[in-house]
Amino acid sequence: MVLLLSLVLALIPLLGVVWIVIYGSPLTVDGLFTSLILLAMSGILGMNVMLEVRKRRGTSAKGKSASTTRTTRDGFVQSGRVESVQFFESNVGEPNKSVVTLSNGVKSSNMLILEGDMRNALPVGQKVEVTFRKHSGHNVLLNVNYS
Repeated sequence: MVLLLSLVLALIPLLGVVWIVIYGSPLTVDGLFTSLILLAMSGILGMNVMLEVRKRRGTSAKGKSASTTRTTRDGFVQSGRVESVQFFESNVGEPNKSVVTLSNGVKSSNMLILEGDMRNALPVGQKVEVTFRKHSGHNVLLNVNYS
């Protein structure tokens, strides 16, 4: 129902642009701005239709991550090859963070944000299994197994 309604609402502004071109004066300032506004409305609703169709087909990017997270009694476990480790210093009173990119040889990769400096603990190019837990909204590294 939403798909059909969005499709109809995307076509109505296009009919307005056609009406401006045929009966109005498309080269005046009023005609140009009205056409731009109608085309923007049609584009937004048309994109909504496209996303709805894509969601119904199931071709979204969900479930295609390279690394999978599994839960153990110690915390969460992720494994893969370390592609990059970027360290970011935070303001005073905030924990520093490291952004770790893991991949399993697939085109897509998975980003993991950990508290602290992980540049020495997770060397780039090394295959690892990372165990971490959530503490105060941040991921804290517990253990690293190197393969």
